[in-house]
Amino acid sequence: MATFKTAKTKEIDVNGTKFVYRELGQPRGVPVLFLHHLTAVLDDWDPLVVDGVAANHPVILFDNRGVGGTGGTTPSTVEEMAEDAVAFVRALRLEKVDLFGFSLGGFVSQVIAQRYPDLVRKIILTGTGPAGGEGISGVGAVLQNAFGKAGAAGKHPKHFLFFTQTAQGQSAADEFLARLNERAENRDVAVRQETIGAQIAAIDAWGKGDASELNSVQHPVLIANGDDDIMVPTINSFELAKRLPNAQLSILPDAGHGGIFQYHQVFVKQAMDFLS
Repeated sequence: MATFKTAKTKEIDVNGTKFVYRELGQPRGVPVLFLHHLTAVLDDWDPLVVDGVAANHPVILFDNRGVGGTGGTTPSTVEEMAEDAVAFVRALRLEKVDLFGFSLGGFVSQVIAQRYPDLVRKIILTGTGPAGGEGISGVGAVLQNAFGKAGAAGKHPKHFLFFTQTAQGQSAADEFLARLNERAENRDVAVRQETIGAQIAAIDAWGKGDASELNSVQHPVLIANGDDDIMVPTINSFELAKRLPNAQLSILPDAGHGGIFQYHQVFVKQAMDFLS
């Protein structure tokens, strides 16, 4: 069975554009489609989370349009990103998927569930929030601040963006960043500055959007986040749980945006119970 470290990077034509993706895990069942965060490519998923989910389910990782090794130009709206993700799913000839959206991927997942409800079975939303959510716009300033702190401290920006500044949070950051380097061969292409700019524009627009129709999503939803998320403030996870009629909420202590990576064992068990 392929793992995060060994899964081959494949290509598929999606309406004339090359999309790159990886398939791993169990060969049967509803695939779990991973939708990732601002600046992320295939190699930015936590191997322990990916392999944990893949132990019981088929898993698909992919780069959306303009991201990493995928061709085309990154759209500047979440809605266009959702349409591209659905086109990718259709190209794979999949009739049903579970969505696992982290951060920006969580925004995209919400749009897919609203526009294409029959395509989706269950949804996991982590480190994310509804359209118009508190503190979602202005992520560019949050990034700039984190990069400044990281440069001064000689650390990776994710030390500041994804984890709390406590000893426990920073230790978890070190362990997470080490795991991201476990895949040494056939790594993805780094994200381009043009893509980051488009993604920031999409996030800013989402933060000014309207979530009034979110209660139309009837799918089972698992929402998880750290209790001190500075990228998509944790209050947004509570707001999602309030708006989504079939949701359950998990808040992880002394954790930030990357709480699901810090508490990977706890989160994977929650995800497995939920997906089952």
